[in-house]
Amino acid sequence: MSTRLDEYFLAQAVAAEQMDALWAEGWRHFGMYFFRYSRLQNHTVLPLRVRLAEHTFSRGQRRVLKKNADLRLELQRAFVNAEVEALFERHKTRFTHSIPESIYNFVSRHPSHIPCRCHSLTLHHQGRLVGISYLDEGAQATSSVYQCFDPAYQKRSLGILMILHSIKLSKAWGKAFYYPGYAYKEPSEYDYKKRLGALEYFDWKGNWLKYPAGLSATPQPALTKHFSDEALE
Repeated sequence: MSTRLDEYFLAQAVAAEQMDALWAEGWRHFGMYFFRYSRLQNHTVLPLRVRLAEHTFSRGQRRVLKKNADLRLELQRAFVNAEVEALFERHKTRFTHSIPESIYNFVSRHPSHIPCRCHSLTLHHQGRLVGISYLDEGAQATSSVYQCFDPAYQKRSLGILMILHSIKLSKAWGKAFYYPGYAYKEPSEYDYKKRLGALEYFDWKGNWLKYPAGLSATPQPALTKHFSDEALE
């Protein structure tokens, strides 16, 4: 992974096939801001994807699904409303660094179609919104943009749960890949993504390789949690 990239562009409308091509080259987006970078401070960035035809849910993943069987899952066109904004405000109290002001740091003002087709997966408990995930849909792939949950439900692993539901939906839609976002080569708070199964990583040279083949890392001290779309555990 010797190639170092740090690039961005803005786009208001991107077709499904173009989204597939961008994800396959390591791009992500928050709203209309598209970006990719291979290094962040002292960390090597690993774009990850799940090859859905080869994925099976592990025993631990099945436990998370079973533990939360009492929650109601709804799929809608992506949206933000006052209830979502209140959830975002509760969610961000979990963090002490790099805390954004608004959920619109991550999604556009019209998230259902700008910059691409996007869905909201919502979790409800006893009529209360406790989690929301924004899932982009391309022609052959899906990608998680951002998700947040109520800290009062942290022991339920709602961040992981929403990823698992995203995988289930992506399989039902007949997609080939699901992109959960970036992790790091080095140990970090994002390592839960490395346990999703049927994983591939992008080597920043145009190749997707089976994870963890060919990767090695020197153990690093635990990182202070920063607010991001990835900090879900």
